[in-house]
Amino acid sequence: MSQKEQLIAMAEDELTEYSSEARKIEKLRRKFSFAVSRQQQQQIRHEIMDELPQNFVAQVVEENRQTVALPFWGIGGLGLLLGISATQPLDFIATGVGFYAAFSIQKWGWNLQARRLVIKTIDNIEYRILHPDEAE
Repeated sequence: MSQKEQLIAMAEDELTEYSSEARKIEKLRRKFSFAVSRQQQQQIRHEIMDELPQNFVAQVVEENRQTVALPFWGIGGLGLLLGISATQPLDFIATGVGFYAAFSIQKWGWNLQARRLVIKTIDNIEYRILHPDEAE
């Protein structure tokens, strides 16, 4: 696992906790400082910025992944309901497709959100280095 992937995994772990974004950044700031050097942080930040999609769909999924995935969860559930009640095996295809699409959208949004959190954390570290008098 590369250092970039490690930082993203740390951010994903922080996303699982219910806390403010500022608290998440504060906790990640300490972890990042121990995990990678300042130069590597900047290099990783640039790599992530280059990889982040800038299109409208990616922005919507990053900000509202659950809302975007909700119709696909519904399609999956409806396919399951109709497949069982009407004994039509073709409806199970809708179940598989719907659940797979919903899960994929949620996973993609989660990853985009974690990458954005890594960038914000590295920016916060850089800001605190450049402005130590405003640190607290």
